[in-house]
Amino acid sequence: MVSASEFEAETKKPQVAVLSSPGMGHVIPLFVMAKGLVTQHGLHVSFLNVTTEASAAQYQLLHSPDLPSGLEIVDLPMVDLSNLVDGNTPVLTRLSLNVQESFRCLKTLLVNLNPNLLIIDLFCTQAFDVCNELSIPVYTFFTPPTHLLAFSLFLPKLDRDVEGEFVDLPEPVQVPGCSSIRTEDLLDQVRNRKIDEYKWFLYHLSRVKMAAGIFLNTWEDLEPVSIRAIRDLPFYQQIPTPTVYPVGPIIKETEPMTEECGAWLDQQPSDSVLYIALGSGGTLTSEQQIELAWGLEMSKQRFIWVVRMPSDACASASFFNVGSDPNDPESYLPEGFLERTRETGLVVPSWAPQVAILEHASIGAFLSHCGWNSILESLANGVPIIGWPLYAEQRMNATMLAEDVGVGIKAVGGRESGSVIGRNEIAKVVRKTMEGEEGKVLRAKARELKESASKALEVGGSSYQSLAILANQWKAKFTI
Repeated sequence: MVSASEFEAETKKPQVAVLSSPGMGHVIPLFVMAKGLVTQHGLHVSFLNVTTEASAAQYQLLHSPDLPSGLEIVDLPMVDLSNLVDGNTPVLTRLSLNVQESFRCLKTLLVNLNPNLLIIDLFCTQAFDVCNELSIPVYTFFTPPTHLLAFSLFLPKLDRDVEGEFVDLPEPVQVPGCSSIRTEDLLDQVRNRKIDEYKWFLYHLSRVKMAAGIFLNTWEDLEPVSIRAIRDLPFYQQIPTPTVYPVGPIIKETEPMTEECGAWLDQQPSDSVLYIALGSGGTLTSEQQIELAWGLEMSKQRFIWVVRMPSDACASASFFNVGSDPNDPESYLPEGFLERTRETGLVVPSWAPQVAILEHASIGAFLSHCGWNSILESLANGVPIIGWPLYAEQRMNATMLAEDVGVGIKAVGGRESGSVIGRNEIAKVVRKTMEGEEGKVLRAKARELKESASKALEVGGSSYQSLAILANQWKAKFTI
Protein backbone atom coordinates (compact mmCIF):
# COMPACT_ATOMS: atom_id res chain seq x y z
CA MET A 1 0.00 0.00 0.00
CA VAL A 2 1.36 3.44 -0.94
CA SER A 3 1.77 5.80 2.00
CA ALA A 4 0.55 9.41 1.90
CA SER A 5 4.13 10.71 1.74
CA GLU A 6 5.01 8.35 -1.11
CA PHE A 7 1.89 9.41 -3.02
CA GLU A 8 2.75 13.08 -2.53
CA ALA A 9 6.32 12.47 -3.76
CA GLU A 10 5.05 10.74 -6.90
CA THR A 11 2.57 13.49 -7.72
CA LYS A 12 5.34 16.10 -7.53
CA LYS A 13 7.30 14.33 -10.26
CA PRO A 14 6.67 15.08 -13.95
CA GLN A 15 3.82 12.88 -15.11
CA VAL A 16 4.58 11.05 -18.35
CA ALA A 17 2.10 8.90 -20.29
CA VAL A 18 3.38 6.26 -22.73
CA LEU A 19 1.16 4.75 -25.41
CA SER A 20 1.96 1.85 -27.72
CA SER A 21 0.01 0.18 -30.47
CA PRO A 22 -0.50 -3.58 -29.95
CA GLY A 23 2.24 -6.03 -30.93
CA MET A 24 5.28 -7.11 -28.96
CA GLY A 25 7.70 -5.39 -31.33
CA HIS A 26 6.23 -2.04 -30.30
CA VAL A 27 5.18 -2.74 -26.72
CA ILE A 28 8.52 -4.12 -25.51
CA PRO A 29 10.81 -1.15 -26.27
CA LEU A 30 8.28 1.44 -25.09
CA PHE A 31 7.68 -0.52 -21.89
CA VAL A 32 11.41 -0.88 -21.21
CA MET A 33 11.87 2.84 -21.85
CA ALA A 34 8.97 3.60 -19.50
CA LYS A 35 10.65 1.59 -16.74
CA GLY A 36 13.92 3.42 -17.37
CA LEU A 37 12.22 6.82 -17.09
CA VAL A 38 11.01 5.75 -13.65
CA THR A 39 14.07 3.95 -12.27
CA GLN A 40 16.90 5.94 -13.88
CA HIS A 41 15.42 9.40 -14.34
CA GLY A 42 12.94 9.79 -11.50
CA LEU A 43 9.73 10.36 -13.46
CA HIS A 44 6.24 8.99 -12.87
CA VAL A 45 4.91 7.02 -15.86
CA SER A 46 1.47 5.76 -16.81
CA PHE A 47 1.70 3.10 -19.54
CA LEU A 48 -1.51 3.08 -21.57
CA ASN A 49 -2.26 -0.44 -22.79
CA VAL A 50 -4.42 -1.08 -25.86
CA THR A 51 -6.09 -4.31 -24.74
CA THR A 52 -8.11 -5.10 -27.87
CA GLU A 53 -6.42 -7.95 -29.78
CA ALA A 54 -3.50 -7.85 -27.35
CA SER A 55 -1.61 -11.15 -27.25
CA ALA A 56 -1.19 -13.31 -24.16
CA ALA A 57 2.50 -12.40 -24.19
CA GLN A 58 1.67 -8.68 -24.11
CA TYR A 59 -0.65 -9.14 -21.15
CA GLN A 60 1.94 -11.15 -19.22
CA LEU A 61 4.67 -8.57 -19.85
CA LEU A 62 2.66 -5.55 -18.75
CA HIS A 63 0.97 -7.16 -15.77
CA SER A 64 4.01 -8.71 -14.14
CA PRO A 65 3.98 -8.42 -10.33
CA ASP A 66 7.35 -6.65 -10.04
CA LEU A 67 6.67 -3.26 -11.65
CA PRO A 68 8.74 -0.48 -10.09
CA SER A 69 7.04 2.08 -7.88
CA GLY A 70 6.10 5.02 -10.04
CA LEU A 71 5.03 2.95 -13.05
CA GLU A 72 1.35 2.15 -13.48
CA ILE A 73 -0.43 0.23 -16.21
CA VAL A 74 -3.68 1.74 -17.45
CA ASP A 75 -5.75 -0.66 -19.57
CA LEU A 76 -7.86 0.95 -22.28
CA PRO A 77 -11.34 -0.62 -22.57
CA MET A 78 -11.71 -3.32 -25.17
CA VAL A 79 -13.57 -2.36 -28.34
CA ASP A 80 -15.52 -4.33 -30.93
CA LEU A 81 -13.69 -4.57 -34.28
CA SER A 82 -15.88 -7.27 -35.79
CA ASN A 83 -17.47 -4.92 -38.33
CA LEU A 84 -14.11 -3.40 -39.32
CA VAL A 85 -11.62 -6.25 -39.65
CA ASP A 86 -11.55 -9.94 -40.48
CA GLY A 87 -8.94 -12.66 -40.84
CA ASN A 88 -7.73 -11.20 -44.14
CA THR A 89 -7.16 -7.64 -42.92
CA PRO A 90 -3.42 -6.81 -43.19
CA VAL A 91 -1.49 -6.05 -40.01
CA LEU A 92 -1.05 -2.27 -40.30
CA THR A 93 -4.65 -1.67 -41.34
CA ARG A 94 -5.81 -3.84 -38.48
CA LEU A 95 -3.54 -2.05 -35.98
CA SER A 96 -4.64 1.37 -37.18
CA LEU A 97 -8.34 0.58 -36.96
CA ASN A 98 -7.79 -0.93 -33.52
CA VAL A 99 -6.03 2.22 -32.33
CA GLN A 100 -8.68 4.45 -33.95
CA GLU A 101 -11.49 2.71 -32.08
CA SER A 102 -9.55 2.30 -28.81
CA PHE A 103 -8.73 6.03 -28.78
CA ARG A 104 -12.39 7.05 -28.55
CA CYS A 105 -11.82 7.14 -24.78
CA LEU A 106 -8.39 8.82 -24.99
CA LYS A 107 -9.47 12.39 -24.32
CA THR A 108 -11.36 11.44 -21.17
CA LEU A 109 -8.49 9.25 -20.03
CA LEU A 110 -5.88 11.97 -20.51
CA VAL A 111 -8.06 14.57 -18.79
CA ASN A 112 -8.21 12.26 -15.76
CA LEU A 113 -4.51 11.40 -15.78
CA ASN A 114 -3.43 14.97 -16.59
CA PRO A 115 0.05 14.01 -17.89
CA ASN A 116 2.65 16.66 -18.67
CA LEU A 117 3.51 14.90 -21.93
CA LEU A 118 2.75 11.79 -23.97
CA ILE A 119 5.14 9.40 -25.73
CA ILE A 120 3.62 7.37 -28.59
CA ASP A 121 4.86 4.88 -31.14
CA LEU A 122 4.67 5.56 -34.85
CA PHE A 123 1.24 3.92 -35.34
CA CYS A 124 -0.56 5.92 -32.64
CA THR A 125 -0.54 9.27 -34.43
CA GLN A 126 -4.29 9.75 -33.96
CA ALA A 127 -3.21 10.86 -30.46
CA PHE A 128 -1.83 14.10 -31.93
CA ASP A 129 -5.36 15.39 -32.52
CA VAL A 130 -6.48 14.74 -28.94
CA CYS A 131 -3.28 16.11 -27.42
CA ASN A 132 -3.38 19.27 -29.54
CA GLU A 133 -6.82 19.94 -28.14
CA LEU A 134 -5.55 19.39 -24.58
CA SER A 135 -2.21 21.21 -25.13
CA ILE A 136 -0.19 18.10 -24.22
CA PRO A 137 3.18 17.82 -25.99
CA VAL A 138 3.67 14.52 -27.84
CA TYR A 139 6.97 12.74 -28.49
CA THR A 140 7.25 9.86 -30.97
CA PHE A 141 9.24 6.72 -30.19
CA PHE A 142 10.36 5.41 -33.59
CA THR A 143 10.53 1.64 -33.15
CA PRO A 144 12.25 0.69 -36.47
CA PRO A 145 15.78 1.80 -37.51
CA THR A 146 16.72 5.37 -38.36
CA HIS A 147 17.17 4.58 -42.07
CA LEU A 148 13.44 3.82 -42.20
CA LEU A 149 12.70 7.16 -40.51
CA ALA A 150 14.74 8.92 -43.20
CA PHE A 151 12.80 7.07 -45.92
CA SER A 152 9.50 7.86 -44.17
CA LEU A 153 10.29 11.56 -43.99
CA PHE A 154 11.09 11.42 -47.72
CA LEU A 155 7.93 9.45 -48.56
CA PRO A 156 5.48 12.40 -48.86
CA LYS A 157 7.74 13.95 -51.53
CA LEU A 158 8.08 10.58 -53.26
CA ASP A 159 4.30 10.22 -53.13
CA ARG A 160 3.88 13.62 -54.85
CA ASP A 161 6.62 13.20 -57.44
CA VAL A 162 6.27 9.60 -58.62
CA GLU A 163 3.49 8.24 -60.77
CA GLY A 164 2.79 4.54 -60.65
CA GLU A 165 4.32 2.07 -58.20
CA PHE A 166 7.62 2.62 -56.44
CA VAL A 167 8.54 -1.04 -57.02
CA ASP A 168 8.50 -0.34 -60.79
CA LEU A 169 11.07 2.46 -60.61
CA PRO A 170 14.07 1.75 -62.87
CA GLU A 171 16.59 2.78 -60.21
CA PRO A 172 16.88 2.38 -56.42
CA VAL A 173 15.17 5.01 -54.28
CA GLN A 174 17.76 7.62 -53.31
CA VAL A 175 16.89 8.78 -49.80
CA PRO A 176 18.54 12.16 -49.08
CA GLY A 177 21.87 11.69 -47.32
CA CYS A 178 21.39 7.94 -46.82
CA SER A 179 22.04 4.66 -48.61
CA SER A 180 19.74 4.08 -51.56
CA ILE A 181 17.03 1.43 -51.24
CA ARG A 182 16.62 -1.19 -53.94
CA THR A 183 13.03 -1.46 -55.05
CA GLU A 184 12.92 -5.14 -54.14
CA ASP A 185 13.83 -4.18 -50.55
CA LEU A 186 11.03 -1.64 -50.11
CA LEU A 187 8.84 -2.40 -47.13
CA ASP A 188 5.52 -4.14 -47.67
CA GLN A 189 3.39 -1.11 -46.86
CA VAL A 190 4.66 0.94 -49.83
CA ARG A 191 4.70 -1.78 -52.50
CA ASN A 192 1.11 -1.16 -53.59
CA ARG A 193 -0.09 2.44 -53.37
CA LYS A 194 -3.72 1.55 -54.06
CA ILE A 195 -4.38 -0.39 -50.85
CA ASP A 196 -5.21 0.68 -47.30
CA GLU A 197 -1.83 -0.48 -45.96
CA TYR A 198 -0.08 2.21 -48.00
CA LYS A 199 -2.63 4.87 -47.08
CA TRP A 200 -2.30 4.13 -43.38
CA PHE A 201 1.50 4.08 -43.54
CA LEU A 202 1.60 7.42 -45.37
CA TYR A 203 -0.94 8.85 -42.91
CA HIS A 204 1.04 7.89 -39.81
CA LEU A 205 4.52 8.69 -41.10
CA SER A 206 3.54 12.03 -42.63
CA ARG A 207 2.43 13.08 -39.11
CA VAL A 208 5.74 12.31 -37.40
CA LYS A 209 6.76 15.93 -38.02
CA MET A 210 4.02 16.98 -35.56
CA ALA A 211 6.01 15.54 -32.64
CA ALA A 212 7.88 17.63 -30.07
CA GLY A 213 10.80 15.22 -30.59
CA ILE A 214 11.60 11.75 -31.94
CA PHE A 215 13.23 9.03 -29.87
CA LEU A 216 15.37 6.64 -31.94
CA ASN A 217 15.97 3.09 -30.76
CA THR A 218 19.56 3.11 -31.97
CA TRP A 219 22.89 4.59 -31.00
CA GLU A 220 25.32 6.94 -32.70
CA ASP A 221 27.84 4.27 -33.78
CA LEU A 222 25.28 1.93 -35.35
CA GLU A 223 23.57 4.36 -37.76
CA PRO A 224 25.83 7.42 -37.97
CA VAL A 225 25.02 8.28 -41.60
CA SER A 226 21.23 8.29 -41.22
CA ILE A 227 21.33 10.14 -37.89
CA ARG A 228 23.68 12.79 -39.27
CA ALA A 229 21.56 13.22 -42.42
CA ILE A 230 18.34 13.82 -40.47
CA ARG A 231 20.08 16.27 -38.15
CA ASP A 232 22.04 18.26 -40.72
CA LEU A 233 20.64 18.06 -44.25
CA PRO A 234 18.52 20.99 -45.45
CA PHE A 235 15.91 18.57 -46.83
CA TYR A 236 15.00 17.30 -43.34
CA GLN A 237 15.35 20.72 -41.71
CA GLN A 238 12.86 22.21 -44.16
CA ILE A 239 10.13 19.63 -43.41
CA PRO A 240 10.74 20.60 -40.51
CA THR A 241 11.90 17.42 -38.74
CA PRO A 242 11.68 17.44 -34.93
CA THR A 243 14.87 16.97 -32.92
CA VAL A 244 15.96 13.31 -32.87
CA TYR A 245 17.20 11.65 -29.68
CA PRO A 246 19.11 8.34 -30.12
CA VAL A 247 18.44 6.49 -26.84
CA GLY A 248 19.11 2.84 -27.75
CA PRO A 249 19.62 0.04 -27.78
CA ILE A 250 16.48 -0.31 -25.68
CA ILE A 251 15.88 -4.04 -25.56
CA LYS A 252 13.91 -6.48 -23.49
CA GLU A 253 15.39 -7.26 -20.11
CA THR A 254 16.78 -10.74 -19.72
CA GLU A 255 14.21 -13.35 -18.75
CA PRO A 256 15.32 -16.31 -16.68
CA MET A 257 16.87 -19.01 -18.84
CA THR A 258 14.65 -22.07 -19.08
CA GLU A 259 16.09 -25.22 -17.59
CA GLU A 260 15.94 -27.10 -20.91
CA CYS A 261 17.70 -24.39 -22.95
CA GLY A 262 20.25 -23.57 -20.28
CA ALA A 263 21.27 -27.17 -19.66
CA TRP A 264 21.65 -27.85 -23.39
CA LEU A 265 23.58 -24.65 -24.17
CA ASP A 266 25.96 -25.21 -21.24
CA GLN A 267 27.13 -28.43 -22.92
CA GLN A 268 28.07 -26.73 -26.21
CA PRO A 269 31.44 -25.15 -27.13
CA SER A 270 31.85 -21.38 -27.35
CA ASP A 271 30.47 -19.74 -30.55
CA SER A 272 29.31 -23.11 -31.88
CA VAL A 273 25.49 -22.80 -31.84
CA LEU A 274 23.22 -21.14 -34.40
CA TYR A 275 20.11 -19.66 -32.79
CA ILE A 276 17.06 -19.61 -35.09
CA ALA A 277 13.96 -17.52 -34.31
CA LEU A 278 11.74 -15.56 -36.66
CA GLY A 279 10.19 -13.04 -34.30
CA SER A 280 7.02 -12.82 -32.27
CA GLY A 281 4.77 -12.77 -35.32
CA GLY A 282 6.67 -14.47 -38.13
CA THR A 283 5.79 -17.78 -39.79
CA LEU A 284 7.17 -19.83 -42.67
CA THR A 285 5.24 -21.72 -45.32
CA SER A 286 5.02 -25.47 -44.89
CA GLU A 287 7.43 -26.05 -47.79
CA GLN A 288 9.95 -23.50 -46.49
CA GLN A 289 9.82 -24.96 -42.98
CA ILE A 290 10.72 -28.38 -44.39
CA GLU A 291 13.62 -26.94 -46.43
CA LEU A 292 14.97 -25.07 -43.40
CA ALA A 293 14.88 -28.25 -41.33
CA TRP A 294 16.74 -30.22 -44.00
CA GLY A 295 19.24 -27.39 -44.48
CA LEU A 296 20.04 -27.32 -40.77
CA GLU A 297 20.46 -31.07 -40.70
CA MET A 298 22.69 -31.05 -43.78
CA SER A 299 24.89 -28.26 -42.37
CA LYS A 300 25.86 -30.53 -39.44
CA GLN A 301 26.07 -27.44 -37.24
CA ARG A 302 24.72 -27.16 -33.71
CA PHE A 303 21.47 -25.21 -33.49
CA ILE A 304 18.66 -24.16 -31.19
CA TRP A 305 15.47 -23.51 -33.15
CA VAL A 306 12.32 -21.80 -31.89
CA VAL A 307 9.60 -23.23 -34.14
CA ARG A 308 5.92 -22.50 -34.61
CA MET A 309 3.19 -23.85 -36.83
CA PRO A 310 3.79 -22.94 -40.49
CA SER A 311 1.24 -20.84 -42.35
CA ASP A 312 0.82 -20.83 -46.11
CA ALA A 313 -1.50 -17.81 -45.88
CA CYS A 314 0.54 -15.04 -44.27
CA ALA A 315 4.11 -14.37 -43.07
CA SER A 316 2.78 -12.46 -40.05
CA ALA A 317 0.17 -15.05 -39.10
CA SER A 318 1.22 -15.13 -35.43
CA PHE A 319 1.33 -11.34 -34.93
CA PHE A 320 -1.86 -11.14 -32.84
CA ASN A 321 -1.65 -14.49 -31.02
CA VAL A 322 1.99 -14.86 -29.98
CA GLY A 323 2.21 -16.88 -26.80
CA SER A 324 -1.06 -18.74 -27.37
CA ASP A 325 -0.66 -20.93 -30.47
CA PRO A 326 -0.77 -24.73 -30.01
CA ASN A 327 2.39 -26.31 -31.32
CA ASP A 328 3.54 -29.88 -31.94
CA PRO A 329 6.77 -29.83 -33.99
CA GLU A 330 6.49 -33.52 -34.90
CA SER A 331 3.33 -32.71 -36.85
CA TYR A 332 5.08 -30.40 -39.36
CA LEU A 333 8.84 -31.06 -39.30
CA PRO A 334 10.33 -33.80 -41.52
CA GLU A 335 9.69 -37.30 -40.26
CA GLY A 336 12.56 -38.39 -38.00
CA PHE A 337 14.16 -34.90 -37.90
CA LEU A 338 13.97 -34.54 -34.14
CA GLU A 339 15.52 -37.96 -33.59
CA ARG A 340 18.27 -37.53 -36.21
CA THR A 341 19.35 -34.13 -34.86
CA ARG A 342 19.08 -35.04 -31.19
CA GLU A 343 22.85 -34.75 -30.65
CA THR A 344 23.35 -31.45 -32.48
CA GLY A 345 20.09 -29.52 -32.17
CA LEU A 346 17.41 -28.44 -29.74
CA VAL A 347 13.91 -27.64 -31.03
CA VAL A 348 11.80 -25.38 -28.78
CA PRO A 349 8.09 -24.91 -29.59
CA SER A 350 6.69 -21.36 -29.86
CA TRP A 351 8.86 -19.39 -27.43
CA ALA A 352 12.30 -19.23 -25.82
CA PRO A 353 14.04 -16.62 -23.62
CA GLN A 354 15.73 -14.91 -26.56
CA VAL A 355 17.87 -12.36 -24.75
CA ALA A 356 19.14 -14.97 -22.28
CA ILE A 357 20.02 -17.27 -25.18
CA LEU A 358 21.81 -14.55 -27.13
CA GLU A 359 23.86 -13.73 -24.04
CA HIS A 360 25.11 -17.33 -23.78
CA ALA A 361 28.74 -17.93 -24.75
CA SER A 362 27.86 -20.91 -26.94
CA ILE A 363 25.85 -18.79 -29.44
CA GLY A 364 27.87 -18.03 -32.56
CA ALA A 365 25.21 -16.54 -34.86
CA PHE A 366 21.50 -15.74 -35.08
CA LEU A 367 19.26 -16.69 -38.03
CA SER A 368 16.69 -13.92 -37.70
CA HIS A 369 13.73 -12.35 -39.51
CA CYS A 370 15.55 -9.01 -38.96
CA GLY A 371 12.90 -7.29 -36.93
CA TRP A 372 14.60 -4.30 -35.32
CA ASN A 373 14.16 -5.51 -31.74
CA SER A 374 15.81 -8.83 -32.54
CA ILE A 375 18.65 -7.06 -34.36
CA LEU A 376 19.33 -4.85 -31.36
CA GLU A 377 19.19 -7.81 -28.97
CA SER A 378 21.68 -9.67 -31.14
CA LEU A 379 24.13 -6.80 -31.61
CA ALA A 380 23.95 -5.80 -27.93
CA ASN A 381 25.29 -9.29 -27.23
CA GLY A 382 27.90 -9.34 -30.00
CA VAL A 383 26.13 -11.95 -32.16
CA PRO A 384 26.16 -11.67 -36.00
CA ILE A 385 23.05 -12.32 -38.05
CA ILE A 386 21.88 -14.43 -40.96
CA GLY A 387 19.06 -12.30 -42.34
CA TRP A 388 15.83 -14.11 -43.24
CA PRO A 389 13.33 -11.25 -43.74
CA LEU A 390 9.62 -12.04 -43.75
CA TYR A 391 7.55 -8.83 -43.79
CA ALA A 392 7.37 -5.09 -43.01
CA GLU A 393 10.77 -3.36 -43.38
CA GLN A 394 12.80 -6.50 -42.68
CA ARG A 395 14.31 -6.71 -46.18
CA MET A 396 15.69 -3.19 -45.74
CA ASN A 397 17.10 -4.16 -42.35
CA ALA A 398 18.75 -7.32 -43.66
CA THR A 399 20.41 -5.40 -46.49
CA MET A 400 21.63 -2.72 -44.09
CA LEU A 401 23.22 -5.31 -41.79
CA ALA A 402 25.01 -7.01 -44.68
CA GLU A 403 26.08 -4.00 -46.75
CA ASP A 404 26.30 -1.00 -44.41
CA VAL A 405 27.01 -2.35 -40.91
CA GLY A 406 28.95 -5.50 -41.83
CA VAL A 407 27.44 -7.86 -39.26
CA GLY A 408 25.19 -10.01 -41.41
CA ILE A 409 24.66 -12.30 -44.37
CA LYS A 410 21.36 -12.00 -46.20
CA ALA A 411 19.67 -15.23 -47.25
CA VAL A 412 18.77 -15.18 -50.94
CA GLY A 413 15.14 -15.82 -51.92
CA GLY A 414 12.39 -16.73 -49.51
CA ARG A 415 8.74 -15.94 -49.01
CA GLU A 416 8.97 -12.27 -49.89
CA SER A 417 10.58 -12.97 -53.26
CA GLY A 418 8.00 -15.61 -54.12
CA SER A 419 10.56 -18.41 -54.02
CA VAL A 420 11.69 -21.01 -51.54
CA ILE A 421 15.21 -20.98 -50.13
CA GLY A 422 16.44 -24.50 -50.79
CA ARG A 423 18.12 -26.81 -48.31
CA ASN A 424 21.47 -26.72 -50.12
CA GLU A 425 21.63 -22.91 -49.99
CA ILE A 426 20.63 -22.96 -46.31
CA ALA A 427 23.30 -25.49 -45.43
CA LYS A 428 25.91 -23.47 -47.34
CA VAL A 429 25.07 -20.17 -45.62
CA VAL A 430 24.95 -21.78 -42.19
CA ARG A 431 28.34 -23.47 -42.62
CA LYS A 432 29.88 -20.27 -43.99
CA THR A 433 28.65 -18.28 -41.02
CA MET A 434 29.52 -20.80 -38.32
CA GLU A 435 32.79 -22.23 -39.67
CA GLY A 436 34.15 -19.93 -42.39
CA GLU A 437 36.44 -16.93 -42.32
CA GLU A 438 33.53 -14.66 -43.18
CA GLY A 439 31.77 -15.75 -40.02
CA LYS A 440 34.83 -14.82 -37.94
CA VAL A 441 34.88 -11.34 -39.48
CA LEU A 442 31.17 -10.90 -38.75
CA ARG A 443 31.63 -11.98 -35.13
CA ALA A 444 34.51 -9.56 -34.65
CA LYS A 445 32.42 -6.66 -35.98
CA ALA A 446 29.44 -7.68 -33.86
CA ARG A 447 31.62 -7.67 -30.74
CA GLU A 448 32.85 -4.17 -31.57
CA LEU A 449 29.24 -3.00 -31.71
CA LYS A 450 28.48 -4.75 -28.44
CA GLU A 451 31.15 -2.65 -26.77
CA SER A 452 29.94 0.59 -28.34
CA ALA A 453 26.32 -0.19 -27.40
CA SER A 454 27.32 -0.81 -23.81
CA LYS A 455 29.23 2.48 -23.65
CA ALA A 456 26.30 4.37 -25.18
CA LEU A 457 24.00 3.19 -22.37
CA GLU A 458 26.41 3.87 -19.51
CA VAL A 459 25.92 6.97 -17.38
CA GLY A 460 27.56 9.67 -19.47
CA GLY A 461 27.26 7.62 -22.68
CA SER A 462 25.64 9.14 -25.77
CA SER A 463 22.27 7.35 -25.49
CA TYR A 464 22.02 7.77 -21.72
CA GLN A 465 22.79 11.47 -21.96
CA SER A 466 20.38 11.99 -24.85
CA LEU A 467 17.50 10.86 -22.62
CA ALA A 468 18.86 12.31 -19.36
CA ILE A 469 19.17 15.84 -20.76
CA LEU A 470 15.56 15.74 -21.94
CA ALA A 471 14.33 14.21 -18.66
CA ASN A 472 16.07 16.98 -16.72
CA GLN A 473 14.39 19.58 -18.94
CA TRP A 474 11.02 18.00 -18.17
CA LYS A 475 11.77 18.06 -14.44
CA ALA A 476 12.72 21.72 -14.57
CA LYS A 477 9.59 22.59 -16.54
CA PHE A 478 6.94 20.35 -14.99
CA THR A 479 7.93 19.56 -11.39
CA ILE A 480 5.42 21.05 -9.00
